[in-house]
Amino acid sequence: MAARAFLQVAPGRRVALNGVEWTVEEVHGQLGRLVLVDGGGHAETRSFRWLINHADLRLLPAAKAPGPRPAPVSRQSRTLADLTEDQLERARLRAAHVLEAETGFREGHPARALPGEPRPPYDPDRTTLTQRRHAKAAEMKAMPRPEAVRLGLQHLSFRTLERLSGLAGDSLLLACADGRWTRRRSGHRSVTEEVREAIFAVKAECGERARLSLAARHRLMHQYMRERFPAFPAEKIPSRWTFADVWKEWFGPGGARPRYGRTAQAAAEAGVSGRMVVHRPGQVLVLDSTPMPVKLRETVFGDAVTATLTLALDLYTHGLPAFRLTLQSDTSVDIAMLLRDVMLPLPMREGWGEDMEWPYAGVPADVIAEFTGHKVAALPFFAPETVTTDHGGPYKNHDLVEAEREIGCRILPARVLRQTDKFAVERQFLTIQTMLFEHLLGFTGGDVADRGADPERDASLTLAQAEHVIATWIVQIWQNHKLGEYAPSWAPGEDHSPNTLFAAAMEQGGFDLDFPEPSFYYKVLRKHHVKIHPRRGVKILGLWYHHPVLDEPRFGQPSARGGKHAGQWVVRSDRRDRRQVFFQDPADHDTWHILRWRGLPPEGEIPAFSDKTADALLGHVKANKIRIHSESELLEHLLEILGSVTPVDQWPSQAEKKAGKNRRTAQAREIARAQTAAADRPAARAPAAEPAPARMPAAWAEHARMIDRAVDTDRRRRREEALAGTRPLAPPTLHEALNRRHMFLPPPRDGADAETTVREDDA
Repeated sequence: MAARAFLQVAPGRRVALNGVEWTVEEVHGQLGRLVLVDGGGHAETRSFRWLINHADLRLLPAAKAPGPRPAPVSRQSRTLADLTEDQLERARLRAAHVLEAETGFREGHPARALPGEPRPPYDPDRTTLTQRRHAKAAEMKAMPRPEAVRLGLQHLSFRTLERLSGLAGDSLLLACADGRWTRRRSGHRSVTEEVREAIFAVKAECGERARLSLAARHRLMHQYMRERFPAFPAEKIPSRWTFADVWKEWFGPGGARPRYGRTAQAAAEAGVSGRMVVHRPGQVLVLDSTPMPVKLRETVFGDAVTATLTLALDLYTHGLPAFRLTLQSDTSVDIAMLLRDVMLPLPMREGWGEDMEWPYAGVPADVIAEFTGHKVAALPFFAPETVTTDHGGPYKNHDLVEAEREIGCRILPARVLRQTDKFAVERQFLTIQTMLFEHLLGFTGGDVADRGADPERDASLTLAQAEHVIATWIVQIWQNHKLGEYAPSWAPGEDHSPNTLFAAAMEQGGFDLDFPEPSFYYKVLRKHHVKIHPRRGVKILGLWYHHPVLDEPRFGQPSARGGKHAGQWVVRSDRRDRRQVFFQDPADHDTWHILRWRGLPPEGEIPAFSDKTADALLGHVKANKIRIHSESELLEHLLEILGSVTPVDQWPSQAEKKAGKNRRTAQAREIARAQTAAADRPAARAPAAEPAPARMPAAWAEHARMIDRAVDTDRRRRREEALAGTRPLAPPTLHEALNRRHMFLPPPRDGADAETTVREDDA
């Protein structure tokens, strides 16, 4: 039973009705009426019922008595939550004695009577209330002193029981609680106005300096007090521990670093420290990359390498609409393609069942499949509105910024070295590690000290297999798991997953089937403004590229482009694969021509090479002052560089050297990046017949034979290691098996020696 508030109507009581102050002048209890007088002397007679049920009734404090009075204590009312468990238990024991004196039962009601209740001195049928109160006061007086002091019952007298008789429930418990338990904090008496000024001066000074220890800040306060208040006694300056308590109470624990504290203060002064509320999918998309804590294989029999995992996290649903795996580090093109993957539906893969198909009832799966041409998995896709990234190199690249503008989304970079600005995706990496990566072979752990004996030996997944495992985990597990603390505020008692939140958003705001154009891949590539050579084509970063379409008469003249790059043509290149560049047809903007490098052989494709290999090639040519007359001669030098990546001496069968592994990893990285670029590139039209270039140099054929021999040698070495110490025996021939024993004799008895049986047969 909660405490009730009573309206005490007595002469002199001040109330406010509709904002007007009135004073109760007379009270006629026998008639149920009272007389109210306002400040102008106007009197009105009203009933008690009218006053109690008034819609705008506010009680005013009583008039101040003449003479000085101490200022009232400004604090909130006490609650049971302010008491500790021990204090609350002691208050319940005191309240039980009060209730026993009032009702005869410690719980306050006969229906909740304890065994042996009511006791004879407190039986309500045989005793009066006054008798029970006197009996309780006598019992408290006869209680042993230590026990009474422990329970706080040494002062429970008859008058105290009378004073507590009108309380019940929480009000009684609070009245029985010692007021010293919840008394108002009086602060620190040693912190005077001078000390307060010194503490705030030290706080302002520490904001511009490097991080200072507590002792250094305390000495700065002493210096300020000595120079500004020389007459202040030094012994009255607060000690270091008092200074630490005051600093923590006024300014917090101070765990932030000075650099972050200054940026936070500048943001607060600029008025940009507010909190943004995300209330729909795609409103904020957070991107981040981290090294994958699982060692992967280049190929099935390749070396163990480290991949980079890039995630796109929707901040509203906490879903993962897209991700990317790249060998070593990612590039701006990979991030741009990740944004495109967010806007495209994920196709169903081999081994995925019907439970992983498109589940949202607002848009049938047949409608999505009609647009895409394939079955769609249960993974949301949408056009992002705002993209939050960190300040890594790939995210600050102007090509990625242009891709984000092409999509039409806003860029909201996080503050430098502030993980709290994108805490959700930072925590997502740890969640994937605990839910998936820890169960995979080759897991390296979060720290070098936590690493296994040899994670590179345990690595068994290739890049494609790891990508398939992560995609299956996201669609089947993550998108359907319970969010927990990330549940929406509008449904605190409901269970939601990323998929159910996306479905609820579809029902509320609809769904927009907005797919990126196929030419989006070309528009996010790096642009080069060049002129077309009549015979050689275009020169991009030191290499010549050509296509038969460039021989048409319309490209014999300068471009019609004006402005800064007047008369030049725009050619786009993918830094992940330098074997070709892309040229948009000026007559048909939907047609893109693939310009191949003039040094590519006709018999087959050379291994993919990226910007790094191309720069090494041109640097090698320049350093050795080699004069190149044709692209075929340049190809020979390129093959020398590619051949030096995996010579026979660097294979595991010949020698285990770290440098050789790094070269092989670099080559695998370039091949994987080229395959990713080919997968991102839309299907192009069949190219026209090209003039037959020069034949493949003999160095490339010799390099291919060398790789075949090295692979055979490595396989032979592995077989020998597997059979080391356990030399297999050849099975006996049929003639030898028949000669060991006669085929018409019965088998030997149990326990008989087979060798003895053979001798008997021979005899």
